[in-house]
Amino acid sequence: MIEMADWQAIIFDFDGVVAESGDIKTQAFADLYYAHGETIVAEVVKYHTAHGGLSRYNKFRYFQQHLLAGPPLTPEEEKILDLRFSELVVEAVVAAKAVPGANELIRQQSERIPLFVASGTPESELKVIVDRRGLTPYFTQVRGAPKLKDVLIAEILTDHGLEPNRVLMIGDAMADYQGAQINGTAFLGRVRPGDDNPFPPGTEIVPDLTVLVN
Repeated sequence: MIEMADWQAIIFDFDGVVAESGDIKTQAFADLYYAHGETIVAEVVKYHTAHGGLSRYNKFRYFQQHLLAGPPLTPEEEKILDLRFSELVVEAVVAAKAVPGANELIRQQSERIPLFVASGTPESELKVIVDRRGLTPYFTQVRGAPKLKDVLIAEILTDHGLEPNRVLMIGDAMADYQGAQINGTAFLGRVRPGDDNPFPPGTEIVPDLTVLVN
């Protein structure tokens, strides 16, 4: 089992790691594309679920090109989709239950080492959510989209002079795992009980964060 005392810093994904908000995002994508019919909605949900941690903007562009076979989204069209998505999710994510052990782990470890968030949620929206959940004081930096997860992790490491092999990334999606691999950090996967394990064999996983709390 991973020992918390080993780490110089911890980087958390947000949805599914800090807040139990993964299903909220899934339902929002389904609602957003409801008018296109059940087949499209099923494909939207399938792609979103398989690409957790990827920015919503990348998903909007993929759906437009590969599912709707439409012309590239204009900046204005992307903005409209983004605003509609935010309207569907922000209040629900603010109110979502914490992943068991997450708040305790964050409060405990913030007294010892710097903590960070690296999420696929747009950064401005993410900061509002983190603040409204009362967690802002515990994080040294909160980072989000439009930059990709591996870039966010790289910038956190560089900006704060961290040694990659002494940094732990906790995530629930392959984007988190891949971001950790690219940057040479350790990785711990959170797999909710009953969900499929998306990670390669041998990846250390936990059902929630209670096992990490001293």
